Amino acid sequence: MTQESYRPIPCIQHERLEFAALRRTPLLLTYEAGGERVSASVQVLDVYTRDGAEWLSVSDEAGKEAVIRLDQIVEFQERPL
Repeated sequence: MTQESYRPIPCIQHERLEFAALRRTPLLLTYEAGGERVSASVQVLDVYTRDGAEWLSVSDEAGKEAVIRLDQIVEFQERPL
């Protein structure tokens, strides 16, 4: 990831991610990583602010954890249980 300036995401998207963390709702998430588009089924662990940007901590179906800057998210939707 480059160190470009953080671009805040719309408040409604931020709230949806926070609710997903609180309700433990699985998501289908697509985001940019290293110039590539990645899609994954994830469980949101936390949404937080650090170093002037907002971040999403997730765990995939294999239990691997990752941290994604919110402005790198292309789209997400709730995954059916």
